[in-house]
Amino acid sequence: MIEEIAARFPYWATAALIVIGLYGMIAKRSLVKKLIGMNIMQSAIILFFIAGSLREGASVPILFEAGRGASAEDFVNPLPHVLMLTAIVVGVAITGVALAFLVRLREEFGTLDEESLLEQVRR
Repeated sequence: MIEEIAARFPYWATAALIVIGLYGMIAKRSLVKKLIGMNIMQSAIILFFIAGSLREGASVPILFEAGRGASAEDFVNPLPHVLMLTAIVVGVAITGVALAFLVRLREEFGTLDEESLLEQVRR
């Protein structure tokens, strides 16, 4: 039982991070905490894709020994890694825009509490 849990540790960590991020996005009233929850969920999804693309005994597709018969099973697929690198860049950009938006909200309304903002907008 313990060996099975240890063998799938990245997936358990992913599930835990998704739950933490979802809790932060749903249960917290502060928009900054909601943004942090969103970033935690994004990190969990990136971890999931990277963990799913690993293969034991495989090598990087760029480095292989000449003269050795190479097959596709000998290499790790680089596409998930490239996609997750792109996801990281997009996530950083979204976080930057969201933080700028939160700064502007704080200047305009004086708070980042969701309930207070909704109450002020309704008036």
